[in-house]
Amino acid sequence: MRFEWPDALWLLLSIPMLIAAYLLALRRRQRVAARYASLSLIRAALGPGRRWRRHVPPALFAAAMTSALLAIARPSATLSLPSEYLTLVLAMDVSRSMLATDIEPTRMIAAQNAAKSFIADLPRHVRLGITSFAGTAAVVQSPTDDRNEMIAAIDRFQLQRGTATGSGLLVALSVLFPDAGFDLESALFDADPRSRAAPIDRRERPGRMARDDAEPVPPGSYKAGSIVLLSDGRRTTGPDPLDIARMAADRGVRVYTVGFGSREGTTSPSDGWSYYMRLDEDTLKQIARITGGEYFHAGTEYDLHKVYDDLSARFTIERRDTEIGALFAAAAALLLTLACTLSLAWTRWTPGIRAR
Repeated sequence: MRFEWPDALWLLLSIPMLIAAYLLALRRRQRVAARYASLSLIRAALGPGRRWRRHVPPALFAAAMTSALLAIARPSATLSLPSEYLTLVLAMDVSRSMLATDIEPTRMIAAQNAAKSFIADLPRHVRLGITSFAGTAAVVQSPTDDRNEMIAAIDRFQLQRGTATGSGLLVALSVLFPDAGFDLESALFDADPRSRAAPIDRRERPGRMARDDAEPVPPGSYKAGSIVLLSDGRRTTGPDPLDIARMAADRGVRVYTVGFGSREGTTSPSDGWSYYMRLDEDTLKQIARITGGEYFHAGTEYDLHKVYDDLSARFTIERRDTEIGALFAAAAALLLTLACTLSLAWTRWTPGIRAR
């Protein structure tokens, strides 16, 4: 637990002073108490619990004051609370390398099955958008909370040549920020083919991928949405995904990346040819690190199911710093009310003595 105003904790020194004043008052009452011939008569009249219960209201009052002073110091703690994410975008690799059979029956079918399970486990307050990327990228499903539309979009995936990871990430980002002015046409369909696989220098070509003047925010600070990007190969065309990751980081968007397939690489048949492809874990890890997200590797369909289960839990419950001063203030009010109630009840009625 942390305190936003730690200097206010000095006020807690008043609690021992109150306790000392209470004990001093008790001693004075004992000195001026009337002398009785037999104290056993008084004790019998007061009952066995009267001697200790008179201290309960003052003890509750001291606890209430302590809780109130802690509330003034504005305590905060890291709590697991319902997530505030409202829109997720799932960016799926649909390059022809997804025909590989190292994950039965194929990578594509296994990924589709896992994605459907992910959709079934999403909380109802989360809207999901779906994009696909291969040689270029496209929006398959705009953000929706209709589970049937999500599953239908997953079934519409069509395999294509190429792997434009940066394009997929850029289109996913444009789904989260439809009014941001991303220059998708220039970024995805550059007339110069020599620039497609080269990093884009934003200093030499300003406004190349975005036309807005949004001020950068801390990575991971955007709470209204996130991106989940799944890829099984290396970028072969399109903008550099690390450039797009920095754009996402400037907008506070977390990107969770999933590397699908074997780390050692495998071959995939396509149009009578056999292609060797290998997972680009380094790039996926850097995308997650730049944006404040996390990288996961899934070597089997079962692994991918576990990854999606983990991600679904993250979007349902999120650990974040939360100010809990209101809880201490409520506790102080409750303790003070209880102290006053018990004090009034016990001082107006005493066992064995009837008021006239």
